[in-house]
Amino acid sequence: MTAGDRLPPLEIGITRTLIVAGAVASRDYQDVHHDPELARDKGSPDVFMNILTTNGLVGRYITDHFGPSAVLRAVAIRLGAPNYPGDTMVLTGRVEDVDGATVTVGVTGTNGIGRHVTGTVTLTVPSAFPGGAA
Repeated sequence: MTAGDRLPPLEIGITRTLIVAGAVASRDYQDVHHDPELARDKGSPDVFMNILTTNGLVGRYITDHFGPSAVLRAVAIRLGAPNYPGDTMVLTGRVEDVDGATVTVGVTGTNGIGRHVTGTVTLTVPSAFPGGAA
């Protein structure tokens, strides 16, 4: 593994259930994440995904690639275009830096209206992972 390596994309279908379940699981009871009518009253066309769900999906993307022994050390993300029900988010990643067992990956997630998330994940990879620590 070297800087510049690309991770395979991950497509995630954005369903109303995923949005609501993620909000409930993260204890984010803002109405824009579970009530379509109140979301519309606040100017949104529908409910939309919260940042904590996105953060969890970014973490899943990284650990799916690097394996369950990978340890996330830092996840820093910024949201852009909302994830609405019926869309698909595609996560992609690029290894930015490798320093022994520590890897930094730039992550982006796009949907039908634009870039939903950009961020950086720093993790420690297991020694069994190709390019990981000896």
